[in-house]
Amino acid sequence: MNKQFSFIRFFILLAFCFAFALHGQAKEGEGCMHPKEQIAFVRQQVKQKKEPYYSAFRQLLVQADSALLVTEHAVEDFRVPGFYSDKDGHRKQSLALQVDGFSAYSCALAWQLTGKKKYADKARYFLNAWATKNKTYSLLDGSLVLSYSGTTLMITAQLLKDYKKFTPAEQQQFATWTRDVFRKAANSIRYRNNNSGDWSRFASLLADCYLGDKEDFQQNVSMIKKDLFEKIAPDGHMVEEVKRQGNGIWYTYFSLAPLTASCWVIYNFTGENLFFQEKNGASIKKALDYLLHHNQHPGEWSFFKNPVTGDEHTATGFWPANLLEAMGPVYGSDAYRSFVAPYRPIMYPRHDYAWTFPTLMPLSLNGYK
Repeated sequence: MNKQFSFIRFFILLAFCFAFALHGQAKEGEGCMHPKEQIAFVRQQVKQKKEPYYSAFRQLLVQADSALLVTEHAVEDFRVPGFYSDKDGHRKQSLALQVDGFSAYSCALAWQLTGKKKYADKARYFLNAWATKNKTYSLLDGSLVLSYSGTTLMITAQLLKDYKKFTPAEQQQFATWTRDVFRKAANSIRYRNNNSGDWSRFASLLADCYLGDKEDFQQNVSMIKKDLFEKIAPDGHMVEEVKRQGNGIWYTYFSLAPLTASCWVIYNFTGENLFFQEKNGASIKKALDYLLHHNQHPGEWSFFKNPVTGDEHTATGFWPANLLEAMGPVYGSDAYRSFVAPYRPIMYPRHDYAWTFPTLMPLSLNGYK
């Protein structure tokens, strides 16, 4: 009887361990940024017209409906000059991907939440355009902008994975572009120890998720773990980003946005939680707190006088509100919630895309109820 009881206990324990190992793991190509449980939760909130989700959903539809009128801007060579040598040229060349990517992402998410095929068809249109036309990238910032703006296309492809009209041939074409252009660009700069490395690793993780490349995925995870606490000082400042003179607060945001998004993708794909890693008092949470405090009190920023802060006069689309909205549920921070509450629903439609729809698509490490 005791042996039988022990045998049963063993298999119960084995089943528990197996279930734990699978927790958070996404099916290859799906759910790395928006797991199905999250989407199902948001659908329910929208159906019941619960706030702030319903207002955020209506905000999304405005963008998606506008995107239906947008013509793609894909280019064979994504040529982006260095920002500090040619600001106008940098912005102009980046815009093609940023407009198309945000349009595609908006439509793909609208399709997931409404089921209306017109949105899925338009999202597919943008994916096919870039997958067939874009063959390479060049100039100083081609790889970087592709990494921080092209994330939208990767997330779109994941959201459209089950759309029947996004055919196997089209998905294979997009996978080829992902491997030969997008991830190649990201991996070429992922060794960097500043925000460039953070964005390229996030981009590479999304690509690995879509491609089902577990080996490269783990390489990115290892790189993130290795230098995490070389980037974050014990008091919370970002070591490399505060060197950027008057833009130090902005670059702090610009590093933490992809870093936290990478943690979210890793959690969804493997179940490993890096959000609460700590060493010598340094942590991601302390870096976020440091960012919030100095964005609110720039006079206390000791690295440069009169630093640039987020534009709080814009009801949507300003940093670091998008980042703090996303991180509020992760850390249960009343300070983050208080900061963002007056500006909900928050959407970030420009430049860089990690936390683009943070009010609509909330994070949860404990399941969605």
